Amino acid sequence: MNEEQFKRNYKKAVDHMKTNDQMKKRIEQTLNTQRHEQKRQRKPLYIAASVVIAASVGLAAPSIWQQVSGPTAPAKQVTQVTPGASFDPVVIPKTELPDSKNGVKADMLQLVVYQGNVYTQSATSLDGTDALALRGEKLGTTTGGIHELSDKGEYTELASNIGEADIYAVNGYDTNFRIMSYTEIDGQGYAQLFDQSNGITIGSGEDLIGKLYLQGNVASAQWETFASWNNGLQQLQPLAADKSLNSFISALYAAKPIATSPELEERLYGQEDRKIIYLTLEDKTQVQLVLFGEGLVRYGNVPVFFEIEKGAFQVFWNNLGE
Repeated sequence: MNEEQFKRNYKKAVDHMKTNDQMKKRIEQTLNTQRHEQKRQRKPLYIAASVVIAASVGLAAPSIWQQVSGPTAPAKQVTQVTPGASFDPVVIPKTELPDSKNGVKADMLQLVVYQGNVYTQSATSLDGTDALALRGEKLGTTTGGIHELSDKGEYTELASNIGEADIYAVNGYDTNFRIMSYTEIDGQGYAQLFDQSNGITIGSGEDLIGKLYLQGNVASAQWETFASWNNGLQQLQPLAADKSLNSFISALYAAKPIATSPELEERLYGQEDRKIIYLTLEDKTQVQLVLFGEGLVRYGNVPVFFEIEKGAFQVFWNNLGE
């Protein structure tokens, strides 16, 4: 091998190493962001519902979306529910694809387009070492290329903003709700879950939370104060997977859905009476739920809160401590 050939081969090897390192860093950053997002602004910023992911993001995380201007269009709720009445459903419309001509710019959640539907990064995480047991049928490979100014024509099958990654079904979960990306780098696996939480009607907590299979399936649990979460301290405290937790989950399944609105968002996220619980299930997935002192619970960025029966919520809230 002459000197020139050696230089070319060396450069190719270095470039390959850089690509792997970049991908590894991106995946690790994504997983860390899922677990503990960076410190959030006090007041949420809202975007128009016509922008991609607006229906599924639900205006929950101020750091995720930024908008120049435009009104907010929350998920639809038919009427106010009186005590003792059957719950009126919250209708989360199917995510509308964007049109870059509308001038709206947004920092987007990670997403994958599969079978014409938009799946966004899940509030449920899964370590790469545990992913192989849940990795089902391969569904395809993403193409990447989606960004905040992409328009409808770019949202083709398996388009994404996560780069190139293999997409799989998740054993035990409906592909209409959940899929998974899985990538191996230097022999180490990295997995990320994506949920489709738009184009659905929620009549009670079970219509969404039931898809996570929490009941009778929690292997261990932890919780965290808002101060710890907000500052990325990861000061997790043990939470017994006992009768108290089971009662809370049962109450969550039966909870009343409340659609998001700018007023509700501003009130809830303008206060610090929040606690975060992490439920590790038997299949090793970890579900994150946010509890608000007013008696509401939220899963990820789905544009709906769940109002748990007051007594059941207060008992569980108090048991968590300060």
